[in-house]
Amino acid sequence: MARLYSNENFPLDVVRFLRALGHDVLTSYEAKKANQSIPDDEVLIFAAEQNRALLTINRRDFKILHKKAEKHAGIIICTQDLDFSGQAERIHQAILKHPTLNNQLISVNKSNRK
Repeated sequence: MARLYSNENFPLDVVRFLRALGHDVLTSYEAKKANQSIPDDEVLIFAAEQNRALLTINRRDFKILHKKAEKHAGIIICTQDLDFSGQAERIHQAILKHPTLNNQLISVNKSNRK
């Protein structure tokens, strides 16, 4: 399964569901990088150094960084979604569609199902 790094704005409940699906997720808190106002470009560099795709709900800024970055371990941008298990499943399915996450920008949107 995928090696992921969750940005500090990313819901911990989604991280737990991703772990249950077999993904290796490191949180910014576990990496001792939380609550430090680390610039987004440095967050992406750290994730790449750890060979982990970045999970974030900061869509706009990381779309821009994806275009600027020469290479990275992947960026998964998500919409805010309170269906944590559903969001984790959509992320999981999106990951399975890509043979590698390197240099990929993957967008995972909130489900429209009611």
